[in-house]
Amino acid sequence: MKTFRLTAFAAVLLALATSAFAAVDPKAELGALVQEIQVKLKAGARTAVALAPELQKFDAMLAAHDGEKTDIVAQMLYMKATLYTEVFGDIDQGLVLLQKLKTDFAGTPFAERVTQVVAGLEARKLYAVGKTFPDFAETDLEGKPLTIAGYKGKVVLLDFWATWCGPCLAELPNVVAAYKKYHAQGFDIIGISLDRPDSLEKLKAFTAEHEMPWAQYYDGKYWANKLAVRYSIQSIPATFLLDGEGRIIARDLRGPALDAAIAEALARK
Repeated sequence: MKTFRLTAFAAVLLALATSAFAAVDPKAELGALVQEIQVKLKAGARTAVALAPELQKFDAMLAAHDGEKTDIVAQMLYMKATLYTEVFGDIDQGLVLLQKLKTDFAGTPFAERVTQVVAGLEARKLYAVGKTFPDFAETDLEGKPLTIAGYKGKVVLLDFWATWCGPCLAELPNVVAAYKKYHAQGFDIIGISLDRPDSLEKLKAFTAEHEMPWAQYYDGKYWANKLAVRYSIQSIPATFLLDGEGRIIARDLRGPALDAAIAEALARK
């Protein structure tokens, strides 16, 4: 599923929250649990410990409906899996649950998603913290060579984004502020734009208006953007903070967390 920073779990939450729940099990049970999780997520809960009661409720529901090979029971397992992958960041446990879903609920819409989801998760493991980000050789909007190696010795933020992406624009003031604050100390940004075809002039005008002087890669292919496909980007904004050797320090940082990570990385240079 391709979204702009609407993760797989958030997408399912949205779908459930906006649908009419029947006053019968198991759909009503799942709806009530979704509402509980939404409240905790808004309050900042992001760990398996913080959401332990909700995980126990998932287990209890799945046990109560054991043997029922229905779409709604498959959805329970899918949501539990995506809690691990998208909220807790525990890809390995999420993969275990997704493989169980594929085996136990073959033929359901959620089982049919598993192959694509698993491929994306396996790709994410390749770009985990501590890994060296694979380099590329492209040109920026000005036709100048653009590579990660060209930024050797700098702390670099790779930012997959687009002018049409609401969450990207919401985060943009933080990114611009970080650039202004830390650029002179050795921080830089490489933008990878997933803007639509024929948007080159719009993109140039946008980056000028919003004081974004860093290099941008754009090929006009939208979600088929060459680098987005290569690095299995499924949602935006997607960011990777790299050290001076091109190793991944952190992923998908926002606001104060981004500022703090950049400051720490620069202090270690």
